[in-house]
Amino acid sequence: MLGLKIDVDTYWGIKQGVPRLLHTLEEFNIKGTFFLSIGPDNSGRAALQLIKNPLFLKKMMRTNAAALYGWETALYGTLLPAPMIALSFPQIVREIIAAGHEVQFHAWDHRRWQDELPDKSENWIREWFSKGIAGFEKLTGNKPTAFGAPSWLIDDRVLAIIKEYKFDYLSCTRAKAPFIHEIVNVLELPSDLPCFEEVDAQKCVSIISELIKDGGTHVLPVHAEVEGSIFQNQFRELLEKALNMGVKIMSLNEIKEKLDIQTLPIRKYKMELLPGRHSACAV
Repeated sequence: MLGLKIDVDTYWGIKQGVPRLLHTLEEFNIKGTFFLSIGPDNSGRAALQLIKNPLFLKKMMRTNAAALYGWETALYGTLLPAPMIALSFPQIVREIIAAGHEVQFHAWDHRRWQDELPDKSENWIREWFSKGIAGFEKLTGNKPTAFGAPSWLIDDRVLAIIKEYKFDYLSCTRAKAPFIHEIVNVLELPSDLPCFEEVDAQKCVSIISELIKDGGTHVLPVHAEVEGSIFQNQFRELLEKALNMGVKIMSLNEIKEKLDIQTLPIRKYKMELLPGRHSACAV
């Protein structure tokens, strides 16, 4: 099984990337799970990371960030106002749902979580969830049943708050296989495969194909800004290759329904810097 975890992180990503991804998925007749960022796009604040974190600058150069996100995105939340992401495009959210894809909660303010979570208070985290889930309900008419943390960044405070929402599953880590979170007793469906932008652009399809060829349960992290943009041809190539190998491509909820949760190990996350990343992820 190959689950598609499609993160929508930016205004540009939902406006331009999501419609392209919907077209591709329809062409292949497959479904995925869209994790939506609901609130402000503060992507311009990433400029601070260019100074603080040399690995972030290296990633931006390697992935040709200007082509991925556009120059306007690089100014949102600084020189340009921060536009709302999913809340700006209710029609696109309706199109995702009408096409039969799963929709879940990813973020209120993705950039601030990604850059500032360790320094934020528990009250800030609670308000972040409250705003994001209220926006999600406004867009979909339903409460989310899953959460995928921005940049796979969590801590014990986050998991304690998550417990109150009684999600059916989480997708908050880069672990190698599904497990039950020790703190919250909730299923984790981790993104065990690398992102396209974390590996050699010329070899990404062959690298990921090699990782899924022997079967098992896998989750591919997809980004609307990446596979819905300059990596869309590689994404199509990977889907075609996977289907030809007999891999069943599906949403994360479909994977959840097929797992025997009672047999999964109970584990505690830890933080680790993975190849191709600029900051530590939960593993």
